[in-house]
Amino acid sequence: MRGDGVAARRPWSYAVAFSQTIRHLGWLNGCLYTLARLLTMVSCDRIRLHKYYLMMQPVPEKCWLPSHRGRSFEIRQVAEFDPVIRQFPRPGWVASTRFKQGAVCLAALREGTLVGFLWLLLGSYQEDEVRCRYVPLPVGKSAWDFDVYVEPEHRNGIAFLRLWDEANRFLAVHQIQWSLSRISAFNSGSILSHTRMGAQRIGAATFLSIGSWQITASTVPPYLHLSTHADSFPTFALNPEQRLRAEHTH
Repeated sequence: MRGDGVAARRPWSYAVAFSQTIRHLGWLNGCLYTLARLLTMVSCDRIRLHKYYLMMQPVPEKCWLPSHRGRSFEIRQVAEFDPVIRQFPRPGWVASTRFKQGAVCLAALREGTLVGFLWLLLGSYQEDEVRCRYVPLPVGKSAWDFDVYVEPEHRNGIAFLRLWDEANRFLAVHQIQWSLSRISAFNSGSILSHTRMGAQRIGAATFLSIGSWQITASTVPPYLHLSTHADSFPTFALNPEQRLRAEHTH
């Protein structure tokens, strides 16, 4: 009887979970997220669905935090063989691949323990979750930021802003005016955090991966792309200045 009761409650728990997903993500993204989870589960990870929002964020002239706040955090640039990388909740090959692309990693630590990190690239970025390349434009004025991570126990604190203050200092030194990125449409918390810092949506891209095949649909060129092997991928050239000019024209 007890087992039957548990089984009877399961459909209700799924319904509640689905309702919460819809409330956080909206109907379209909520349904896509549920579909993505289902496809991954039934295909043993052979079928994957990702949707990203492509974002543009101005590099501010002022820091987000006053100078006396966040001093307990050490923010430093991490080298490829830095031992702190072993604390990253990422597969070992990920950092190596990113450093080979010329990426810069900033890490936040407290008493030697990892609190968070983010990655920056002053050039194009070859995505490591799906097959595509992002090209931030104009060259010399725009950069790419990605994989901004903060440990769960620090996500309601100021570590996120301390990381970004240091990142913005780095970008300003290189005369960068815009930082572009992609954020999962299923991560409402990250979208909200970036929006509060002035980020705006410049487009969206959805990727359906079936084995070695990948279908891409996006609101920015190339709009549609079919990839059948690793060397085939869409390239997204994203220019915030061009986007702003177009908005002013209309």
